[in-house]
Amino acid sequence: MLEYGQKVWKDGEISDWKAGGNLSLLTHTLHYGVGAFEGIRAYKRQRGETAVFRLREHIDRLFDSCQLVLMKPQVTREQVVQGCIDVLRANQQAEAYLRPIALIADGAMGVYAPKNPVATYIATWKWGAYLGPEALEKGIRCMVSSFSRHHINVAFAKGKLVGQYINSVMAKQEAKLAGFDEAILTDVNGYVSEGSGENIFIVKNGKLYTPPLAASILGGITRDTVITLAREEGLVCTEQFITRDELYLADEVFLTGTAAEITPVREINHRVIGSGQMGPVTRALQKRYFDVVKGSDDSHPEWLTRV
Repeated sequence: MLEYGQKVWKDGEISDWKAGGNLSLLTHTLHYGVGAFEGIRAYKRQRGETAVFRLREHIDRLFDSCQLVLMKPQVTREQVVQGCIDVLRANQQAEAYLRPIALIADGAMGVYAPKNPVATYIATWKWGAYLGPEALEKGIRCMVSSFSRHHINVAFAKGKLVGQYINSVMAKQEAKLAGFDEAILTDVNGYVSEGSGENIFIVKNGKLYTPPLAASILGGITRDTVITLAREEGLVCTEQFITRDELYLADEVFLTGTAAEITPVREINHRVIGSGQMGPVTRALQKRYFDVVKGSDDSHPEWLTRV
């Protein structure tokens, strides 16, 4: 059960969960799936301070997602950025996962309800390793899902949108029921897209590869972070389309995401990846990532918003 903060933020106001966190049963987003959300982590760093990682980029993406579906929040980006800081302080949380979400509230029903107001909330909770306590070190087992990632003419691949996640839920459910930890989705042409909630990287002959932004993938903020850190470490990182057999033949595979952080993959569809353990490139990038988000590495102060 989630250990969530007792305070929530709604459209610029902090209130108790029971007062601010309850929604009408006729909330439009609940019925029709048009809503936008983000997942953000606040870490307690080595020196004891709390910092939210890449907060501004997450809120920019939230508003970009809203624009894709013609939602107009009643608050500004700056108000939501400050709201994330305020709700962390109100909940007295040194580390937390933050969930800003923009919803179309109740009013008219039916698929077209342009006059319903948009309400923006921020909730927080404690969340450890998303894919399990041992996943970050030992790696996970994945399967290539029978579900395809949304085609770019069917949905908004670059939007983090509520209703679109049924695709991820079904893929994840399929993988778990089959005895795996996570799903990997391809696009409708068979090229590798991403996990159910993570971007994907492979390592081959010391070089790093990941699907391009032109693919049917979310433009992951952790993905962008890893590409930046990899190049700083002198690694060649190429964005290109990846086939399923390239996954099987990779020396290393890992997933990235705010929740998943950097999680190694040790097996895909019963094929052992590399040595079956976290590889050296994944280990080096994972260490650098954690040094930046919660260690003493201050090389990217622009990524950290102190609380």
